[in-house]
Amino acid sequence: MLTAPQFSADGLVAVRSRIEAAARRAGRDPAGVALLAVSKQQPEAAIRVLAAAGQFAFGENYVQESLAKIDALRDLPLAWHFIGKLQANKTREVAEQFQWVHTVDRLRIAERLSGQRPRHAPPLEVLIQVKLADEASKGGVGPADLPALASAVMALPRLKLRGLMCMPPDSPTEDEQRRPFRRLRALLDGLNAAGHHLDTLSMGMSNDLEAAVLEGATLVRVGTAVFGPRHTAAG
Repeated sequence: MLTAPQFSADGLVAVRSRIEAAARRAGRDPAGVALLAVSKQQPEAAIRVLAAAGQFAFGENYVQESLAKIDALRDLPLAWHFIGKLQANKTREVAEQFQWVHTVDRLRIAERLSGQRPRHAPPLEVLIQVKLADEASKGGVGPADLPALASAVMALPRLKLRGLMCMPPDSPTEDEQRRPFRRLRALLDGLNAAGHHLDTLSMGMSNDLEAAVLEGATLVRVGTAVFGPRHTAAG
């Protein structure tokens, strides 16, 4: 099992360097691209090492696994993002314990999150997941249905719609990787032209973060390149 003495922040430093290089290549300020460290199946000790190095935003895919980590790490000023497929029977825990949800793809889930968000907490920051390819294993709303869903989510009182998220298929070249990210950026621009005020594009992971940054990502979700291979989470 991975323990604190065996884990270092070298991966974090390397990923930050990649983000900076890609941003400069795109003529962007690197400060405009945030890193979300995907900590699913990673131990609390590793998260503590990264927090000591200044990484405070973490993404989790599985509700039950994440709740134990969130509870154990309450002494740290961490922001927790839910990035997995969200089932209706798990929305209460997510609404209560997370600050962000990246995977809203239908109104029923959004309504439950809004209704279950504690009144003492700020509105839950949410992203709509858009499905840009026909992959049965991945969620997301189709581009044609996106405007209606965005308007409905914007009307919910305990949610704050911040932008869009996608998980495109793996592609072998940077040019191919950039195409779906370019499309997501165009969809965001279309929503803003229609009167929304969205500022977040959650796109890009370990293997394609450069392509995402080149196409305007404001947040990249990186697990393996930051943590190394996954391990069973401790505690």
